[in-house]
Amino acid sequence: MAEKITGAEALMRALEHEGVETLFGYPGGAIMPTYDALYDHKKTLNHVLVRHEQGAVHAAQGYARVSGKVGCAIVTSGPGATNTITGVADAMMDSTPMVVICGQVGVAMLGTDAFQEVDVVGVTQPISKWSYQIRRPEDVAWAVSRAFYIAKSGRPGPVVLDFAKNAQTGMVEYEPANVNYIRSYDPYPKLKSDDIKAAAKLINDSVKPFALIGQGVELGNACEEVREFLEKAQIPFGSTFLGLSAIPSDHPLNMGILGMHGNLGPNVMTNQCDLLIAIGMRFDDRVTGNLATYAKQAKIIHFDIDAAEFNKNVKVDVAVHGDCKESIPEVTYLVDEVKRDSWIAGFKPYAEKEYSKVIDKAIHPKSGPLLMGEVVNKVTEATNNEAILVTDVGQNQLFACRYFKFSKPRSVVTSGGIGTMGFGLPAAIGATFGAPDRTVCVFCGDGGLQMTIQELGTIMEQGAPVKIILLNNNFLGNVRQWQEMFFSHRYSFTPMDNPDYELIAKGYRIPSKTVIHRKDLDAGIQEMFSTPGPFLLQCAIKEEDNVFPMTPPGANVDEMLLG
Repeated sequence: MAEKITGAEALMRALEHEGVETLFGYPGGAIMPTYDALYDHKKTLNHVLVRHEQGAVHAAQGYARVSGKVGCAIVTSGPGATNTITGVADAMMDSTPMVVICGQVGVAMLGTDAFQEVDVVGVTQPISKWSYQIRRPEDVAWAVSRAFYIAKSGRPGPVVLDFAKNAQTGMVEYEPANVNYIRSYDPYPKLKSDDIKAAAKLINDSVKPFALIGQGVELGNACEEVREFLEKAQIPFGSTFLGLSAIPSDHPLNMGILGMHGNLGPNVMTNQCDLLIAIGMRFDDRVTGNLATYAKQAKIIHFDIDAAEFNKNVKVDVAVHGDCKESIPEVTYLVDEVKRDSWIAGFKPYAEKEYSKVIDKAIHPKSGPLLMGEVVNKVTEATNNEAILVTDVGQNQLFACRYFKFSKPRSVVTSGGIGTMGFGLPAAIGATFGAPDRTVCVFCGDGGLQMTIQELGTIMEQGAPVKIILLNNNFLGNVRQWQEMFFSHRYSFTPMDNPDYELIAKGYRIPSKTVIHRKDLDAGIQEMFSTPGPFLLQCAIKEEDNVFPMTPPGANVDEMLLG
């Protein structure tokens, strides 16, 4: 007869069975039995006490994105659970594998408006891959195994487990579960040879192919396979923000970033190529611009593991449904080894134009206040382009993604689909646990930092070696840029009266430095990286520093403004 244990203890053992090593969480009444069980598992389950439940889910996201493992957050019921909603939605849009465990009132109290009762399943079902309420201790092992299987398989995403209090305290004979099949759920569809052949034929017939690389390449652990494919067929490519580190920034076929604040060449050539090859990306509106004019001259191939993405935004000629780690090598075998020197050279004039009109001025200013681009450029150079980039959302994100450089996969952590301000700081904490051997740099604006500034307490307690670069322009910068360009300089509630960030950092026992003048920037960056553990580097940025190029909202993808 198996040993009888509580449902809470069963959860601990189930998490260990799934290989969980780190949890991000915050205790409370309805999850207290689980935290009591966690007390006896400190050696195997490292619990990171955040300062707000939103911080827990964003930290779990950062952990997942850099490690390739499933992130895990644990919170109480009611406001604890609802504080995770933004992170769950963010993880769903950005395909981040995560399991969120929420406390819940006992089954007998459900539906009575009991203290801190919220219909967590009803709230999270539309924004998660799976949401389930554990009502009996007998269901714990199965639910946890199923949750992790769903979160990490196929197109990854978040799963929410609503853990009723009676299921935590009830007794059960625990046996580990191993869910690896769910009827009607087909995370790894079988490739169709006809689709592979059709894709290869379009590529071999193409004169001017162009590839679009998304985060799906990294999620599918297919970076090497995609690189070999592009090199054999000599296909230039551009990347989405989330796909930026899939292939090194200095690869000769890498033409830059796609979309609204991307590079000029990739966007112009999207509307000049004869074949567009999308790999692990979803044709987001910030990438495509005006759909009515997007790549109308080109045939389109779409590689994706999620069939729901095919023809959702852009009509494609060939849809290759499957895991790109499997599908891309099949196509690579069939494509011709060719040279496309003249087509690839066609990107160069646009790169030179953008460099002279935008990039050189952004990273090598001759005078005036500090600019975001030059700070980002100096930081990435100081890391030899080997660090992990985490960003908040806004101009800090756009400048950081444009000017940070990457040499290793899983090196960019940013909120793409939802665009969550406050994401950066807690996500960076998670990244330090997911990749403890790497340097983690997070770029924040003065607006986004204040949304989760309490997580400085988590950094203090954990000694998390987060290098925080605060790009402070005393504005909600991205909104201010749009107000300048499209609302006649009417800066409605975007100027910010900011606190003394160095004094705040001192209160959290985090070393800090403020750089106002260009001559002090190099020394400030050197001090940040030479200081063990966390550091806050505040840079006083030109207030009206704008991100260019930019495709105006609703414009064609190739109609980019350079200033």
